[in-house]
Amino acid sequence: MLVDSHCHLDFDDYENEIDDVIARAREQGVSIMLNAGNNLNDLSGQLALSEKYPFIYAAVGVHPHNAAEFPDVKAEDLIAWTKHKKVIGIGEAGLDYYYDYAPRDAQIRLLREHIKAAQESGLPLIIHNRDSEADMMQVLSDGYRHKPFCGMIHCFNASKEFADFALSIGFYLSASGMITFNKCGQLRDIFAEVPLDRLLVETDAPFLAPVPERGHRNEPAFVRHTVEKLAQIRDLPFEKIAQITSDNFCNLFRKASDKGRGKYQ
Repeated sequence: MLVDSHCHLDFDDYENEIDDVIARAREQGVSIMLNAGNNLNDLSGQLALSEKYPFIYAAVGVHPHNAAEFPDVKAEDLIAWTKHKKVIGIGEAGLDYYYDYAPRDAQIRLLREHIKAAQESGLPLIIHNRDSEADMMQVLSDGYRHKPFCGMIHCFNASKEFADFALSIGFYLSASGMITFNKCGQLRDIFAEVPLDRLLVETDAPFLAPVPERGHRNEPAFVRHTVEKLAQIRDLPFEKIAQITSDNFCNLFRKASDKGRGKYQ
Protein backbone atom coordinates (compact mmCIF):
# COMPACT_ATOMS: atom_id res chain seq x y z
CA MET A 1 0.00 0.00 0.00
CA LEU A 2 1.36 3.38 -1.07
CA VAL A 3 -0.13 6.85 -0.69
CA ASP A 4 0.71 9.90 -2.77
CA SER A 5 -0.01 12.62 -0.23
CA HIS A 6 0.21 15.50 -2.70
CA CYS A 7 -0.14 15.69 -6.47
CA HIS A 8 -1.84 17.76 -9.16
CA LEU A 9 -3.71 15.37 -11.40
CA ASP A 10 -5.91 18.07 -12.89
CA PHE A 11 -2.98 19.91 -14.51
CA ASP A 12 -2.77 20.12 -18.29
CA ASP A 13 0.39 17.98 -18.21
CA TYR A 14 -1.91 14.93 -18.07
CA GLU A 15 -4.43 16.03 -20.67
CA ASN A 16 -5.89 13.00 -22.50
CA GLU A 17 -3.64 10.68 -20.46
CA ILE A 18 -5.07 10.87 -16.97
CA ASP A 19 -6.71 7.44 -17.03
CA ASP A 20 -3.42 5.83 -18.04
CA VAL A 21 -1.52 7.80 -15.38
CA ILE A 22 -3.92 6.63 -12.71
CA ALA A 23 -3.79 3.04 -13.98
CA ARG A 24 0.02 3.04 -13.73
CA ALA A 25 -0.19 4.32 -10.17
CA ARG A 26 -2.57 1.56 -9.21
CA GLU A 27 -0.28 -1.02 -10.81
CA GLN A 28 2.51 0.23 -8.53
CA GLY A 29 0.34 -0.19 -5.45
CA VAL A 30 -0.77 3.42 -4.93
CA SER A 31 -4.04 3.13 -3.06
CA ILE A 32 -4.76 6.82 -2.33
CA MET A 33 -3.91 10.07 -4.12
CA LEU A 34 -4.57 13.55 -2.75
CA ASN A 35 -5.12 16.11 -5.50
CA ALA A 36 -4.05 19.36 -3.84
CA GLY A 37 -5.81 22.64 -4.48
CA ASN A 38 -4.19 25.28 -6.64
CA ASN A 39 -6.91 27.85 -7.22
CA LEU A 40 -10.65 27.93 -6.74
CA ASN A 41 -11.39 28.25 -10.45
CA ASP A 42 -10.09 24.73 -11.06
CA LEU A 43 -11.74 23.08 -8.08
CA SER A 44 -14.74 21.77 -9.99
CA GLY A 45 -12.39 19.78 -12.24
CA GLN A 46 -10.61 18.36 -9.22
CA LEU A 47 -13.87 17.29 -7.66
CA ALA A 48 -15.04 15.66 -10.89
CA LEU A 49 -11.88 13.56 -10.88
CA SER A 50 -12.38 12.59 -7.24
CA GLU A 51 -15.98 11.62 -7.95
CA LYS A 52 -14.89 9.39 -10.82
CA TYR A 53 -12.24 7.56 -8.79
CA PRO A 54 -13.05 6.52 -5.20
CA PHE A 55 -9.36 6.52 -4.19
CA ILE A 56 -8.67 10.10 -5.30
CA TYR A 57 -9.35 12.91 -2.83
CA ALA A 58 -9.14 16.70 -3.07
CA ALA A 59 -8.10 19.69 -1.01
CA VAL A 60 -9.41 23.22 -1.37
CA GLY A 61 -6.99 26.10 -1.48
CA VAL A 62 -5.18 28.86 -3.33
CA HIS A 63 -1.47 28.50 -4.06
CA PRO A 64 0.60 31.53 -2.99
CA HIS A 65 1.53 32.12 -6.65
CA ASN A 66 -2.17 32.89 -7.23
CA ALA A 67 -2.75 35.00 -4.13
CA ALA A 68 -3.15 38.27 -6.04
CA GLU A 69 -5.87 36.71 -8.22
CA PHE A 70 -8.06 35.97 -5.18
CA PRO A 71 -7.89 39.13 -3.04
CA ASP A 72 -11.33 38.65 -1.53
CA VAL A 73 -11.22 34.98 -0.54
CA LYS A 74 -12.17 34.42 3.09
CA ALA A 75 -12.06 31.39 5.34
CA GLU A 76 -15.79 30.87 4.95
CA ASP A 77 -15.38 30.56 1.16
CA LEU A 78 -12.94 27.70 1.66
CA ILE A 79 -15.04 26.09 4.39
CA ALA A 80 -18.08 25.98 2.11
CA TRP A 81 -16.23 23.58 -0.19
CA THR A 82 -15.38 21.23 2.66
CA LYS A 83 -18.98 20.04 2.71
CA HIS A 84 -18.11 17.91 -0.30
CA LYS A 85 -17.37 14.37 0.89
CA LYS A 86 -14.13 14.10 -1.09
CA VAL A 87 -12.57 17.37 0.15
CA ILE A 88 -10.31 16.22 2.99
CA GLY A 89 -7.87 19.10 3.43
CA ILE A 90 -7.25 22.86 3.19
CA GLY A 91 -4.58 24.00 0.74
CA GLU A 92 -2.16 24.03 -0.64
CA ALA A 93 -1.51 27.42 0.86
CA GLY A 94 1.53 29.25 2.08
CA LEU A 95 4.33 31.59 1.13
CA ASP A 96 6.70 31.53 -1.82
CA TYR A 97 9.38 34.22 -1.68
CA TYR A 98 11.54 32.52 -4.32
CA TYR A 99 9.36 33.46 -7.27
CA ASP A 100 7.35 36.26 -5.61
CA TYR A 101 4.62 35.92 -8.22
CA ALA A 102 2.23 37.64 -5.78
CA PRO A 103 2.90 40.47 -3.33
CA ARG A 104 4.05 39.12 0.02
CA ASP A 105 1.34 40.89 1.96
CA ALA A 106 -1.28 39.25 -0.26
CA GLN A 107 0.31 35.85 0.33
CA ILE A 108 0.32 36.36 4.10
CA ARG A 109 -3.29 37.55 4.18
CA LEU A 110 -4.44 34.52 2.22
CA LEU A 111 -2.40 32.13 4.34
CA ARG A 112 -4.14 33.46 7.45
CA GLU A 113 -7.52 32.80 5.86
CA HIS A 114 -6.47 29.21 5.12
CA ILE A 115 -5.39 28.80 8.73
CA LYS A 116 -8.80 30.01 9.90
CA ALA A 117 -10.48 27.56 7.53
CA ALA A 118 -8.41 24.69 8.93
CA GLN A 119 -9.21 25.73 12.48
CA GLU A 120 -12.93 25.98 11.89
CA SER A 121 -13.34 22.92 9.66
CA GLY A 122 -11.00 20.65 11.59
CA LEU A 123 -9.34 19.56 8.34
CA PRO A 124 -5.55 19.50 7.94
CA LEU A 125 -3.73 22.44 6.39
CA ILE A 126 -1.33 21.73 3.50
CA ILE A 127 1.56 24.19 3.60
CA HIS A 128 3.76 25.39 0.74
CA ASN A 129 6.93 27.05 2.00
CA ARG A 130 9.77 28.33 -0.17
CA ASP A 131 12.40 30.82 1.01
CA SER A 132 9.94 32.17 3.58
CA GLU A 133 10.82 30.41 6.82
CA ALA A 134 10.82 33.40 9.19
CA ASP A 135 7.44 34.75 8.08
CA MET A 136 6.00 31.25 7.82
CA MET A 137 6.94 30.37 11.39
CA GLN A 138 5.54 33.67 12.61
CA VAL A 139 2.19 33.30 10.82
CA LEU A 140 1.77 29.66 11.84
CA SER A 141 2.74 30.46 15.45
CA ASP A 142 0.25 33.33 15.63
CA GLY A 143 -2.53 31.11 14.34
CA TYR A 144 -1.63 28.16 16.52
CA ARG A 145 -1.60 30.29 19.68
CA HIS A 146 -5.11 31.45 18.86
CA LYS A 147 -6.42 27.95 18.18
CA PRO A 148 -4.41 24.77 17.49
CA PHE A 149 -4.70 23.13 14.09
CA CYS A 150 -2.93 20.31 12.28
CA GLY A 151 -1.39 19.83 8.87
CA MET A 152 1.57 18.90 6.72
CA ILE A 153 4.53 20.74 5.24
CA HIS A 154 4.33 19.50 1.70
CA CYS A 155 7.47 18.84 -0.32
CA PHE A 156 9.61 19.67 2.71
CA ASN A 157 12.91 21.29 1.74
CA ALA A 158 13.89 23.66 4.51
CA SER A 159 16.17 23.96 7.53
CA LYS A 160 16.41 21.73 10.57
CA GLU A 161 15.12 24.69 12.58
CA PHE A 162 11.97 24.84 10.50
CA ALA A 163 11.53 21.07 10.70
CA ASP A 164 11.76 21.20 14.50
CA PHE A 165 9.28 24.06 14.62
CA ALA A 166 6.76 22.28 12.39
CA LEU A 167 7.03 19.11 14.44
CA SER A 168 6.60 21.11 17.66
CA ILE A 169 3.12 22.25 16.58
CA GLY A 170 2.09 18.77 15.50
CA PHE A 171 2.71 19.02 11.76
CA TYR A 172 3.80 16.17 9.52
CA LEU A 173 6.71 16.48 7.06
CA SER A 174 6.24 15.15 3.54
CA ALA A 175 9.19 13.78 1.56
CA SER A 176 9.19 14.33 -2.19
CA GLY A 177 11.46 13.12 -4.97
CA MET A 178 14.02 15.68 -3.83
CA ILE A 179 15.33 13.22 -1.24
CA THR A 180 16.62 11.14 -4.18
CA PHE A 181 18.64 14.04 -5.68
CA ASN A 182 22.42 13.83 -5.26
CA LYS A 183 22.71 17.42 -4.01
CA CYS A 184 20.12 16.99 -1.25
CA GLY A 185 22.23 15.27 1.40
CA GLN A 186 21.22 17.78 4.07
CA LEU A 187 17.56 17.09 3.36
CA ARG A 188 18.16 13.36 3.73
CA ASP A 189 19.83 14.03 7.08
CA ILE A 190 16.69 15.79 8.30
CA PHE A 191 14.42 12.97 7.16
CA ALA A 192 16.69 10.49 8.90
CA GLU A 193 15.58 12.04 12.21
CA VAL A 194 11.91 12.88 11.64
CA PRO A 195 9.76 10.79 14.03
CA LEU A 196 8.32 7.84 12.16
CA ASP A 197 4.78 8.82 13.10
CA ARG A 198 5.19 12.21 11.36
CA LEU A 199 6.45 11.01 7.96
CA LEU A 200 4.54 11.35 4.71
CA VAL A 201 5.55 10.83 1.07
CA GLU A 202 4.40 12.57 -2.08
CA THR A 203 5.22 13.19 -5.71
CA ASP A 204 4.06 16.80 -6.19
CA ALA A 205 3.39 15.47 -9.70
CA PRO A 206 3.83 16.65 -12.39
CA PHE A 207 6.89 18.28 -10.78
CA LEU A 208 10.06 16.94 -9.11
CA ALA A 209 10.27 13.46 -10.57
CA PRO A 210 12.56 11.31 -8.40
CA VAL A 211 15.66 9.48 -9.54
CA PRO A 212 15.63 7.38 -11.78
CA GLU A 213 12.83 9.35 -13.51
CA ARG A 214 14.37 12.77 -12.97
CA GLY A 215 13.98 15.00 -16.00
CA HIS A 216 10.68 13.42 -16.98
CA ARG A 217 7.14 14.41 -16.11
CA ASN A 218 6.37 13.14 -12.62
CA GLU A 219 3.32 10.99 -11.83
CA PRO A 220 1.93 9.20 -8.76
CA ALA A 221 3.39 5.82 -9.77
CA PHE A 222 6.85 7.28 -9.09
CA VAL A 223 6.14 7.71 -5.37
CA ARG A 224 7.56 4.18 -5.07
CA HIS A 225 11.06 5.56 -5.72
CA THR A 226 10.70 8.10 -2.93
CA VAL A 227 9.57 5.39 -0.52
CA GLU A 228 12.55 3.25 -1.55
CA LYS A 229 14.95 6.10 -0.78
CA LEU A 230 13.23 6.90 2.52
CA ALA A 231 13.48 3.22 3.51
CA GLN A 232 17.20 3.36 2.74
CA ILE A 233 17.62 6.55 4.78
CA ARG A 234 15.81 5.03 7.76
CA ASP A 235 17.38 1.56 7.36
CA LEU A 236 13.96 -0.06 7.33
CA PRO A 237 12.25 -2.39 4.84
CA PHE A 238 10.36 -0.79 1.98
CA GLU A 239 7.13 -2.43 3.18
CA LYS A 240 7.56 -0.91 6.63
CA ILE A 241 7.97 2.65 5.33
CA ALA A 242 5.09 2.16 2.91
CA GLN A 243 2.83 1.06 5.76
CA ILE A 244 3.98 3.81 8.13
CA THR A 245 3.47 6.63 5.63
CA SER A 246 0.10 5.23 4.56
CA ASP A 247 -1.06 4.94 8.17
CA ASN A 248 0.18 8.46 8.90
CA PHE A 249 -1.80 9.84 5.99
CA CYS A 250 -5.00 8.24 7.30
CA ASN A 251 -4.27 9.49 10.83
CA LEU A 252 -3.85 13.05 9.59
CA PHE A 253 -6.50 13.12 6.88
CA ARG A 254 -9.12 11.38 8.96
CA LYS A 255 -11.94 12.26 6.61
CA ALA A 256 -10.41 9.83 4.11
CA SER A 257 -10.13 7.01 6.65
CA ASP A 258 -12.76 4.62 7.96
CA LYS A 259 -12.37 6.17 11.41
CA GLY A 260 -13.12 9.66 10.17
CA ARG A 261 -15.86 9.17 7.61
CA GLY A 262 -18.64 8.98 10.15
CA LYS A 263 -17.67 12.32 11.65
CA TYR A 264 -17.77 14.18 8.34
CA GLN A 265 -20.65 12.53 6.50
